[in-house]
Amino acid sequence: MPSRQEPRNTMDGPGGWARRLTFILSLWFAVPRTVLGEPVDADWVFQGGTLVDGTGRPAQQADVAVRGQKIVAVGQFERGSIGQEIDCRGLVIAPGFIDLHNHSDAQVLDFQTRANVNFLMQGCTTIVTGNCGSGPVDAAEYYRKIEEAGCGTHVAHLLPQGSLRERVVGLAQRAATEEEVRQMRDLARLAMAAGAWGLSTGLIYVPSSYADTAEITSIAEVVGQSGGLYASHIRGEGIQLLASVEEALDIGAKSGCPVHVSHFKASGQEAWGLVQRAAELIEQARRQGRKVTADQYPYIASSTSLEATLLPNWARAGGNREMLARLDDPETGPRIREAIGEALRNTEGGGRIRLARYGGQPRWAGKSLAELAAETQTHPVDVVLGILRGGGAAVVNFGMREEDVRFVMTLPWVATASDGRAYLPGADRPHPRSYGTFPRKIGHYAQRERVLSVEQAIRSATSLPAAILGLTDRGEIAPGRVADLVVFEPERFIDQATYEEPHAYASGVRHVFVAGEPAVWKGSPTGALRGRALRRPPVRAAEPSPR
Repeated sequence: MPSRQEPRNTMDGPGGWARRLTFILSLWFAVPRTVLGEPVDADWVFQGGTLVDGTGRPAQQADVAVRGQKIVAVGQFERGSIGQEIDCRGLVIAPGFIDLHNHSDAQVLDFQTRANVNFLMQGCTTIVTGNCGSGPVDAAEYYRKIEEAGCGTHVAHLLPQGSLRERVVGLAQRAATEEEVRQMRDLARLAMAAGAWGLSTGLIYVPSSYADTAEITSIAEVVGQSGGLYASHIRGEGIQLLASVEEALDIGAKSGCPVHVSHFKASGQEAWGLVQRAAELIEQARRQGRKVTADQYPYIASSTSLEATLLPNWARAGGNREMLARLDDPETGPRIREAIGEALRNTEGGGRIRLARYGGQPRWAGKSLAELAAETQTHPVDVVLGILRGGGAAVVNFGMREEDVRFVMTLPWVATASDGRAYLPGADRPHPRSYGTFPRKIGHYAQRERVLSVEQAIRSATSLPAAILGLTDRGEIAPGRVADLVVFEPERFIDQATYEEPHAYASGVRHVFVAGEPAVWKGSPTGALRGRALRRPPVRAAEPSPR
């Protein structure tokens, strides 16, 4: 099991005096102090709160001054011209949370959901889109649309490899040609020049899964030359977990990209406990100096399409029309039925899989496949086939165990991320992570269950994701940083969304500021669209290698 023991005392032995001096100086610079010199002018002063600055350092009392979009003072300071003071006594002041894994690509462009209220009400001020290999390929155009209309949160974008492959190769299950790989590399270069932050893959989805390791590495090489990372929904999160992590590590080593494993977990009862061995692989790479990280949503259920959950990749090749044709084919139809039956046996006959959304029968939302089979007096496989013919569905799959979830969140290189999207309340039953990820980690697991400290839980949502992504101007409360802030009531900060009633905003958030302006004020969203597109600063790329 990866070690989480305290490091040995390095203050003793040769050079100990120098280490002691460095340690004392680090404490001095870490503690908020009186700002010397001229009085501080500010638009807002957050006064008397408990500061959890995002670094993992212990909480302490401090004031925070904001002028324009930036933090200008932290600690005790003489007031100059002050616009408004906010009484934060009894409240926690933290950096706005950064959601590394979000699927609001379309929602942040929709006038109904671009305010991203369900994330603001969690204290989230920045989201990362383009995850799991799906989303806009043209980063420049995507960023332009965001800035044209505004957004409730900031948006950073990853180049999605699956959508990139679909644009160049299509949905066919075949290897890309040399010319097609060249085209994908050229498009990747354009995306990185436009400010994309890396490349994402979704290697259980069509057509992302049809790319082999060499093809992905070739595209990632371009991304690495521009300073981007490689974020992957790996090929298998069940019994294939170890091999899938090794593939991600291999791609990172050969491309020069930092590696980030999306929603790190072991899914399926036969794989429970395997996540500890996968963590050992990652920690071994980190000890060798490699940049490898992961993220996690703090729940025992996942959520994706019914097709991706139960059908093999070959059955989904070519898109929905070809998949339906295979269902009716006398040769492939029985094979698909058998594959679905085998997958269902590992989910208690469909008892662990609930429908989140199905257009053919909206009232089925929230019911398991086993319940629907009993209700319709059919076999669960026939329920699945009927849903596939009816247009498919989104599902919630209870595939993880609590022990593994708790283990993963204690790892210092694992950030918190939702894997959710912006929502309006409706009749569907989506995964509650879209409404509750951050308060669940901080309020439930840190404050109530004490699985980790509140300071570490907040670090996993602030400075750690900022460092993973390469955001240098946020994720920590310090002078000069962007004033993305959340103020919450520690005793009330908790998720309210459940699997049965997922459309419920978290409780306890008092204020959320995005770029120095209130997006949530006294517990209510303001409707402000202060978020902007976050572009990765350009990096001088090395000359492309001959191909």
